[in-house]
Amino acid sequence: MVAALALLYKLLPLYVTVGLGWIAGRYLEASGKHIAGIMLYIMTPSVVFSGVMAAPLSPEVILLPVLTFGLCTALGVAHLWLARRFITDGSASLMPLSVGTGNTGYFGIPVALLLFGQEGLALYIVCMLGTTLFENSVGFYLAARGRYSLKDSLVRVAKLPSVYAFGLAVVLNLSGFTIPDVFTPLFDNLRGAYSILGMMIIGMGILSFRGLAGNLRFTGLAFFGKFISWPLVALVFWWLDASFFGVYDLAVYQAIFLISITPIAANTVVIATLLDTAPKQAAGTALLSTLFALAFIPVMVALVLP
Repeated sequence: MVAALALLYKLLPLYVTVGLGWIAGRYLEASGKHIAGIMLYIMTPSVVFSGVMAAPLSPEVILLPVLTFGLCTALGVAHLWLARRFITDGSASLMPLSVGTGNTGYFGIPVALLLFGQEGLALYIVCMLGTTLFENSVGFYLAARGRYSLKDSLVRVAKLPSVYAFGLAVVLNLSGFTIPDVFTPLFDNLRGAYSILGMMIIGMGILSFRGLAGNLRFTGLAFFGKFISWPLVALVFWWLDASFFGVYDLAVYQAIFLISITPIAANTVVIATLLDTAPKQAAGTALLSTLFALAFIPVMVALVLP
């Protein structure tokens, strides 16, 4: 429990950042939509690129984003199927993003650094890239399909740079290239801004703290998928690979489990804002999940992670 309390203490600045975002949106009329574009088209691909460039790549490590991408896709599509049967408004198309991915970057990176150290953080970021690729491909496409045609949705996905940043970084890393030292501070600063602005945009999406849950069916299904379905899938993968296949080691199981217990992604709010698809619903549910994670993550870490 000492580790859980230490983690709880370390998470508090993230919640202060959400509060600052709310103040900026409520009293300074800061535009979350403009920041969302910067996040999606500049900062996210920068973090993806630098994370892959810093990782020691091997065939098993390269496949980790593919593994997490597959898990995100399976969970997202399954819960979209459920959402379309219980939710009648346009917010149902946000369910894959709400469930399949998580706040693995803005929220998860500081937690991974605390739990695993610098070496474990690089492995976590590689696993996290699968969720980022899901957000910027299948997740974005399914969300856009709730508002746009098939052709328009595919065009919008093709314009997202994170997938290209991932592919370029893999090629450069395997070719022996490294990021020049002169650019290292730039990528460090972009990673810090990524976390700060990502958490602030959740607060900016909340005009009032009344009725945060919005559509209770959406919020309930999103919480079920994010905090029950995802962790169960991660634990089943851990058991299957450790018991029968032996492809990965404990560090990978821990990284994927941490991904599974992060709250709903702030990028869900970013994408909902860009697409103008129930952004208040996305922001309220994401904030509630972030508040819930304040207690949920330390407890799960204490119970599951050695």
